[in-house]
Amino acid sequence: MNKYTRMSEEWDRWLDASLDKGCRTQDIVAAMVAAHYDTAYAERTVAERQARRSQPAPVVAGPYRYGAPTIRHRNNTIATADRTVRVTMRIEQPVVAVLDDVFSPEECDAVVALARARLQPSATLSPTTGENQVKEHRTSQGAFLDDSDEPLLQRLNRRIAEIMNQPVENGEALHVLHYGVGAEYKPHHDYFDPSNTGFAATLKRGGQRVATLIIYLNDVEEAGDTVFPKLGLSIVPRKGSAVYFEYVNEAGQLDEASLHGGAPVERGEKWVATKWVRQGVFK
Repeated sequence: MNKYTRMSEEWDRWLDASLDKGCRTQDIVAAMVAAHYDTAYAERTVAERQARRSQPAPVVAGPYRYGAPTIRHRNNTIATADRTVRVTMRIEQPVVAVLDDVFSPEECDAVVALARARLQPSATLSPTTGENQVKEHRTSQGAFLDDSDEPLLQRLNRRIAEIMNQPVENGEALHVLHYGVGAEYKPHHDYFDPSNTGFAATLKRGGQRVATLIIYLNDVEEAGDTVFPKLGLSIVPRKGSAVYFEYVNEAGQLDEASLHGGAPVERGEKWVATKWVRQGVFK
């Protein structure tokens, strides 16, 4: 039988779906060969598709173009499989939403307990070298929480994915941050500027970050707001609530209006859990 050297539409869709699921290259090639595709053709096609998908989307010049938000926040609530989340504030341009009842008080306490023993000085990714670096503009402590052996985190990650209307697989590990008195995170963007060579490696791990959800895990005694300087917006932390925002559109444009930061804590402490979501499966 002749070996196929042209991809059918059905197999083209199957290839994309397999890559989205994170299937191993050798398993994808083996399946294609078993379906009578030429081995060299299968290897080349898979390699080319992976290379094309790993490239960051080109950034379109001009003013940021707002389309339909990814989050479904038009109504007063967002229903998930295990919880109803209330929408208390929303902005359309840029896309920002404040949400209540994202985590229960008990869930907040449990996440803090999981993170407390793992805290380390918070780092940021160098735009030139791609290495983690501790800088004076970010004075919190943080810990990434892997959900592989934690049913609680698995449940929360599924809920977060439903709230953000994104696949679970596109999310980075939940990142818990602790701010003591005076600790802050000066205004910054969560997306990676593709013009900076140091971000090339992380952009290959799932593409650009597209949205963020910050969940407040305690009530802060004084200050510690999440601020959006370009909007004149300041959100007071409230245990179990969250702020959501988007900053990449379908054309790959980056929304500079998403600039945000964590104001210094003036009394007490602040605990938050952050979920960043990528364009594709995060690896």
